[in-house]
Amino acid sequence: MATANQRGQHAHERGTGAGPETSDLRDLAVQLRRMNGEINRLVQSFAGRYGLHATDVQALAAILDAPEPMTPGRLREHLGLTSGAVTACVDRLERAGHVRRVRESADRRVVHLRYVTDARATARTYFRPLAEAAAATRSRFDEGELAVVLRFLTAMNEELHHVRSDDR
Repeated sequence: MATANQRGQHAHERGTGAGPETSDLRDLAVQLRRMNGEINRLVQSFAGRYGLHATDVQALAAILDAPEPMTPGRLREHLGLTSGAVTACVDRLERAGHVRRVRESADRRVVHLRYVTDARATARTYFRPLAEAAAATRSRFDEGELAVVLRFLTAMNEELHHVRSDDR
């Protein structure tokens, strides 16, 4: 089975000609980098304003987006950090009032990370322009087009996860 890096290399080799697919692929890569840069700019601004690191904001997003209660171990895996780095990150987030550690189960060793309600409201307010930009963009596409975009982004994130995993 080919790794994500090998799949990417094969795709690159197929796209070395000057055909339209190469230009489209390059344009797509440019737009993805540009969008990533714009989102990173917003994240860096939020982090700076609230005395956080960019990794702390990634941790907040992971806690917010988790389908089940986030634990420090799952956060470590998600962010690809050491246990010590995750502990320092969670300590900063807790001191800043963004998250709290909660022991909810009968097993007192299990710690869940909860986003503090006021901090969540602050983040929503700060990132509202991003949500509004997404809504304005979304309104330009029909449901079928949006389904394709969502399918592409989901597949792209899966591929990127494999690249990250292959690099460990």
